[in-house]
Amino acid sequence: MNSENQAIPPEETEPSGFMRLLRKVVDVKAQEVRALGLGFIYYFLIFSSYYVIRPIRDDIGADSIEKLPWLFTGTLVAMLIANALFAALVVRFSRRRFIPIAYRTLIANLLIFFVLMMTISREHQVWVGRAFFVWTSVFNLFVVSVFWAFMVDVFSTEQGKRLFGFISVGGTLGGIVGAAITATLVQRIGSLNLLLISAVLLELGAQCVRLFPTTFAGSESSVRKETAGELPIGGRIWTGITHCIKSPYLLGICAYIFLYATTSTLLYFQQVDIAAHAFADRSARTAFFAQIDLLVNILTILGQAFLAGRLLKWLGVGVTLAILPALSVIGFTAMGVAPTLTLLVVFLTLRRAANFAIARPAREILFTVVSREDKYKAKNLIDTFVYRAADPIAAWSTPVMGWLGLGLAGVSLVAAPIAAIWLFVSLWLGRKQVRMTREAQASTSAPAGN
Repeated sequence: MNSENQAIPPEETEPSGFMRLLRKVVDVKAQEVRALGLGFIYYFLIFSSYYVIRPIRDDIGADSIEKLPWLFTGTLVAMLIANALFAALVVRFSRRRFIPIAYRTLIANLLIFFVLMMTISREHQVWVGRAFFVWTSVFNLFVVSVFWAFMVDVFSTEQGKRLFGFISVGGTLGGIVGAAITATLVQRIGSLNLLLISAVLLELGAQCVRLFPTTFAGSESSVRKETAGELPIGGRIWTGITHCIKSPYLLGICAYIFLYATTSTLLYFQQVDIAAHAFADRSARTAFFAQIDLLVNILTILGQAFLAGRLLKWLGVGVTLAILPALSVIGFTAMGVAPTLTLLVVFLTLRRAANFAIARPAREILFTVVSREDKYKAKNLIDTFVYRAADPIAAWSTPVMGWLGLGLAGVSLVAAPIAAIWLFVSLWLGRKQVRMTREAQASTSAPAGN
């Protein structure tokens, strides 16, 4: 019996005990289990890889705080270069080749930083550290963007609504494990050796791409789609930029990401300001942020496992996308009226958990209806360059608003209408995604000779 390319019946007549248990958490079909498991493990590994080295980056950033605007600028330039190099790979190779090549290029970079930090003199270490800060700021968005590009390429919109929430749990657990690895081992092996652990985890993530099943959706049209998906995408290197400019839908996704990142940066400055006034002791402030992180992780895992898939099925992509900006409108308005520490904790915790648990799976589904070329080129540009472009703009606007006399309440009342625009963009994207899904289904079901 030929295995891989044979269509599998939609449902097993008698699900196993494992399947019955798994279906209590996620609405998965028998032929999707392997793909679901590998997607979960893949996301776990790349998030662990990043969170192992994240504390090193944050420590460098704390030592170079006066240089952060320049580091942000350097990150934008590096993002653009990374996008061009990745697009060049997408043009020439299949996804099972260009994704591992991209990850192994990052692994080579890690090894280069390892050698430089070990051998270079102390007076030049600061420049290596700043270069590592910029590189890590590219790394964290890039590896996640490539992961989700692969997911939206192999899964359909319908599958994404059911499965992306559960797959996202892998990333959350990976972040927890990666941070725990660093916290446990840094005193024993030193921060430098953590780069090697990160490289190993990233290589294991690349192996998940190689092991991913070629066909698993079951229908003949899906088999044809997945087989075609193993061919090189082709096109031009700068297609991601030109398509984002020409496509209203991709521009809408750009706006969604930009508005999210802008409001996140504004909230970050409020968080720092309020915490600085509430806690005179630095250790108490660190403990405060750690407690928020713990609560966010708990709520995120619960939301990803039990809520995201159900909300996407019940409410659709647009309304689910709109939950986070709606929460932001309410939160910023409340902060504008009464900017207290308690309100900040509630708003910050709910917003971060809602982003990871609900908004992230929903916004990835937006890319299931675009062309394969846009899934890798335009998506990577949006997830990395557009996201990072909002950071310096929001960062520089905060002191300007302070110079104009706007305190915490005033900044919040500026952020609230920005979040309202973000809300309308979310609903528009949801309606557009539904139309594009129907058009894609109609073209797929049309006779082959048409």
